[in-house]
Amino acid sequence: MVICSLSSRFNTLANIMKNIRNQGFLLFAAILIALDQVTKIWVKGFNIFGWNHDGMTLYESISVVGEVIRITYVENAGMAFGISFGAGKIFLSLFSIAASAALAWYLARLDIKHVGARLALALIFAGATGNLIDRVFYGVLYSESPLFYGKVVDFMDVDMPDFSLFGREYVRFWVFNVADSCVSVGMVLMLLFNKHLPIFQEKPVTANAEPISNDGAGNVA
Repeated sequence: MVICSLSSRFNTLANIMKNIRNQGFLLFAAILIALDQVTKIWVKGFNIFGWNHDGMTLYESISVVGEVIRITYVENAGMAFGISFGAGKIFLSLFSIAASAALAWYLARLDIKHVGARLALALIFAGATGNLIDRVFYGVLYSESPLFYGKVVDFMDVDMPDFSLFGREYVRFWVFNVADSCVSVGMVLMLLFNKHLPIFQEKPVTANAEPISNDGAGNVA
């Protein structure tokens, strides 16, 4: 009875610690989503309860560190870094909703002890949700397009060494936002720590499993 009681208390404590870890990373993701939206709204402008901020005009650019780092206001109707999705915009928006919901469930429910793996999921969830808000709601909020057809606000404009690829010259990196950064860093961390995610782990063999023997004639005992 004493052992059972101690085991029950240990399991309860383990569940409490798991919930604390989950809530901590979800809170971290929520902070990143808020940062992403605040920066986008600052760039795009807003008028809330009489508080008006004009924002930047489309394609306007402000120097931060010379020509190396600029704030350049652009919008795209596709994926990260301005990748176009064409007429399938509604499917991209619906897929983003499903992906964000799945990541939230995954991050909240599974017991992943490795910090790097949890951080990867939190970053990807924050980035996916941040851009999802743009696609789903910005068109309606700014009276520009129907629900699910909003454009993603990008503004981080960084210089890079010039290079040519397939006959096209590239002189600056694609304009991106906080959400894009979260997804990119999260994907790198996931590649580094994917073995710590339960879905990728092999199911361990229990000590009580009976060995499979072969009688030499091809018959399994």
